[in-house]
Amino acid sequence: MNDVNIIDISADQISTHVKDAGVVGAGGAGFPTHVKLSAKAEIVIVNAAECEPLLKTDQQLAARYPDQVVKGLSLSMKATGAQQGIIALKAKYKDAIAVLEPHLTPNMQLAIMPDIYPAGDEVITIWLTTGRRVPPGGIPLNIGVVVNNVQTLINVANAVDGKPVTTRTLTVTGAVNNPITVTVPIGTSMHDVLELAGGIDKDLMYISGGPMMGTLITDLSTPVTKTTGGLIGLPKEHPLIKRKTMTVEAVLRIAKTVCEQCSFCTELCPRHIIGHELSPHRLIRAMNYKSIGDPSLVTTALTCSECGVCEAYACPVGISPLRVNIALKAELRAKGIKYHGELGKEDPMAKHRLVPSSRLMDRLRLRPWYKEAPLSLKVYEPDEVTLKFQQHIGAPAIPVVKVGDVVRVGQLIGEIPEGALGAKVHASIEGSVTQITPQTITIRKGGAAK
Repeated sequence: MNDVNIIDISADQISTHVKDAGVVGAGGAGFPTHVKLSAKAEIVIVNAAECEPLLKTDQQLAARYPDQVVKGLSLSMKATGAQQGIIALKAKYKDAIAVLEPHLTPNMQLAIMPDIYPAGDEVITIWLTTGRRVPPGGIPLNIGVVVNNVQTLINVANAVDGKPVTTRTLTVTGAVNNPITVTVPIGTSMHDVLELAGGIDKDLMYISGGPMMGTLITDLSTPVTKTTGGLIGLPKEHPLIKRKTMTVEAVLRIAKTVCEQCSFCTELCPRHIIGHELSPHRLIRAMNYKSIGDPSLVTTALTCSECGVCEAYACPVGISPLRVNIALKAELRAKGIKYHGELGKEDPMAKHRLVPSSRLMDRLRLRPWYKEAPLSLKVYEPDEVTLKFQQHIGAPAIPVVKVGDVVRVGQLIGEIPEGALGAKVHASIEGSVTQITPQTITIRKGGAAK
């Protein structure tokens, strides 16, 4: 780690470098990182839990680049004025723990978490490592904490050295021929990524992200973005695939027919057990019988983290409170409705209600595909990339190049709209701009940079 750089750079300069590099949260919805680092906090947490079954990216990157992770943490602490840095990871990540420890400074520590799901939910990560609880509808900054994952902090370290975000490391696994963790230019198609893992199998369907929170991919030309965490291939008849292809109408019909109001979904809901009002079984009841009851009940759906415990683990009859919550959230947000509620008491059995990863793996029927996916150090070079202007929370970037322009790797091609929350987009390969739409920009390999 280059301590001189950190000593010499100011907090404002760190945020500016991160903004210029287009860094967004690599482990979640893609919140622009420069905004987080412009705030003041007491603690910065590195979320290295990576609790989604099968995914391995963060643990592998932490083991391979511990100096960059710690440098990114140091920069984040300086930017926010935080006095404490915590790297939160699981005991089973022995390689990462061994190489990180020698790099820690006196105001940093490792926090070893149990092998449970969803340890990677930032609200749960904060609670497990500090005892602090984020209020429902709130954010970590409300309790003096900033959370970033491993790949985000590596990007922060690179940003200060003038390197924008142009690549993404992701695990390609499941029933693919050659499970592997690869680094590809942002904008690489899922089709090309699968070729690196042994090719496309017509008998498989693919999930972008983890098996719990990931989304089904129906078009393999879909490009990799700054937030693409993984790519998982599973047989078409696998229960996870069937669940993710079920319509909301079918979910509601099943819920109305078979829900027993056993409340297991609520008792195991990670947000509910730490004191949030969210009660999935009550939301199912309200949807089934059009009963509003407590006026704030339906709005509690807005506090759902979409972790999937309710549908994938808790429910004994195959209902999906998660899908109901997602539908409710979309409707409430469209109407501009927000949740207003207080933090309640923590369940005295809270830590015993978190789901062991091994049990989750078996419940999801993923054990046959739990394989090594070694980290490849080679960066794949596609002939063409298609970059989305919106890979983050906020407004889409505005193109600053035109069709026919020749661009180099790292060149700015999308700017943040003035006065908006957003993130910059940079060329991930050298070549010519062949197409620009309101949503994307396509670059074809070839040509020399201007």
